[in-house]
Amino acid sequence: MPWRGETDPYKIWISEIILQQTRVNQGWDYYLRFISQFPDVKLLAKAPLQEVLHIWQGLGYYSRARNIHVSARQIVHEYQGVFPQNYLDIKKLKGIGSYTAAAIASIAFQLPYPAVDGNVLRVITRIFGIYEDIAQPKTVQAITQLCQELIVKEKPGDFNQALMELGAIQCTPQKTHCETCPFASYCVAFAKEHIHLLPLKSLKVKIKERFFHHFIFIKENKMIIEQRMNNDIWKNLYQFPLIETENACEKVTKEELLQAGFSNIQPVFFKEIKHKLTHQHLYIRFYIVNDYLPKLKKNRLLIFHKEAEKYPFPAVLKKILAEIVF
Repeated sequence: MPWRGETDPYKIWISEIILQQTRVNQGWDYYLRFISQFPDVKLLAKAPLQEVLHIWQGLGYYSRARNIHVSARQIVHEYQGVFPQNYLDIKKLKGIGSYTAAAIASIAFQLPYPAVDGNVLRVITRIFGIYEDIAQPKTVQAITQLCQELIVKEKPGDFNQALMELGAIQCTPQKTHCETCPFASYCVAFAKEHIHLLPLKSLKVKIKERFFHHFIFIKENKMIIEQRMNNDIWKNLYQFPLIETENACEKVTKEELLQAGFSNIQPVFFKEIKHKLTHQHLYIRFYIVNDYLPKLKKNRLLIFHKEAEKYPFPAVLKKILAEIVF
């Protein structure tokens, strides 16, 4: 992995944020592109948000990119462009919680703070036979305290990375490799044959269903795009003009079209897809509207089709953009 053995806190930070919601094999290339585009925090702070979102395009969870951008400017303005070396100062940066702060502090600065992520929670609950609900903050706090007692003070970064990797490779959620695990003789879950009972987690993710209708307005090789401005998924990214309905329906009503400012149009159905996010399932219908352009609002742009590459789109809309024939 390109970040393994890295001591630069900036690069460790970027790798940790990318890996928060992304598998290693997917995040690898994104990390390399990001570091190539923004090799240090000062260049990242100078860049416009659109440029940061563009390079993050397709990685998802775009609040991570927005938080990175805010934090980079915070480091430049409050720390004179030098990454903070204190755990509490690191934790003050936007988008950085206890786990990420501990990972950066221990790996970059050899500070003895345990980095407790999902992998570590799984390993520790199994080895020590902890049958408490890890969805409860008090359980996480107790495990963090236990790791604080266990952490190797001389090389805390190695300790944290080893424990995380043990969970990622050896002590995995489903297919464990207990026969070659260095902790097999100490593991309570292995001895009791409770490997698949731990960790205990009671909370289930509630899925919200949403129904999007995107209108692709085309006229003389030009099209309308708009920037998402609300505090919602894909904030600051671009999309085709949208009408969201409360329930599933094959087409929007005339009243909804009028309310959106789309009067006297004849949309032609193009495609329907289902897109799954962690907490939301999106049912998205796309329509083509030829020879018509609605009024430009503050967040709308009239562009040539070939110019769309300059703007950051959610990956699902980027694919549709490539399918449109002008």
